[in-house]
Amino acid sequence: MLPWKRMLRPLAALVLTATVVIVPTASATATATAVPATAAEAAAASSGWNNYSCKPSAAHPRPVVLVHGTFANSVDNWLALAPYLVNRGYCVYSLDYGQLPGVPLFNGLGPIDKSAEQLQVFVDKVLAATGSAKADLVGHSQGGMMPRYYLKFLGGAAKVNALVGIAPDNHGTTLSGLTNLLAYFPGAEDLLSTATPALADQIAGSAFLTKLNAGGDTVAGVHYTVIATKYDEVVTPYRSQFLTGSDVHNVLLQDLCAVDLSEHAAIGLIDRIAFHEVANALDPSHATATTCLSVLG
Repeated sequence: MLPWKRMLRPLAALVLTATVVIVPTASATATATAVPATAAEAAAASSGWNNYSCKPSAAHPRPVVLVHGTFANSVDNWLALAPYLVNRGYCVYSLDYGQLPGVPLFNGLGPIDKSAEQLQVFVDKVLAATGSAKADLVGHSQGGMMPRYYLKFLGGAAKVNALVGIAPDNHGTTLSGLTNLLAYFPGAEDLLSTATPALADQIAGSAFLTKLNAGGDTVAGVHYTVIATKYDEVVTPYRSQFLTGSDVHNVLLQDLCAVDLSEHAAIGLIDRIAFHEVANALDPSHATATTCLSVLG
């Protein structure tokens, strides 16, 4: 692919950001408790997740909380992975976070520290419903990074056994160098911070990320797994996703299956090779080798 064509994807993401912020849907009445459309709710219910009567089994004693990415929501991000885990006997839950007033369905846009507080409340709700002492967290993109704030600053380490990040922007992103252009447009970064705080928080070198990563990437007592793809065009460079710590398992998808071409969205939305590695991280004592044939599992 020509270099300029590779730049179109992250550029499109910035254009989409401006569209969502400047031209909000006139009829939207989104709030901090906004819910997906009826069709999406029905899809989640029919797939068996967000079932608060579910009780974890001896084989899978912890509920799994799915944390969506930027511009996503609690249903659309998980239409494939949630059923995959439910069918393997897990109690699975997902939340909406980071909503902006007047912007429906596209979540994960508010200040990330505030989103972590929403995660804190949701995990408590899930633990109370299931009677479990701890949960496991699986997040895509921002959803794989944001929980680290909860673990590090909001007491989450006492309530979480494992964090699995799928293409997480743990050290921010340069969007293939596009974020470096902000300095050439006076006021652009301030506008981004005001209109869509989460996007500004995710730029490599942001104040939020500096605070998050100061003193080390991890906290004691939590098992960390990062699953990345070298074709990621959103979180760049892709190796910035990896964590450093004594209880960290960093995985590059192409080391498991060289012909897997998944990029940033696909690795979280549809990639069953990545899903198999998620299952291994949730139940390491019964892990099996992840290969190209894992698409059949």
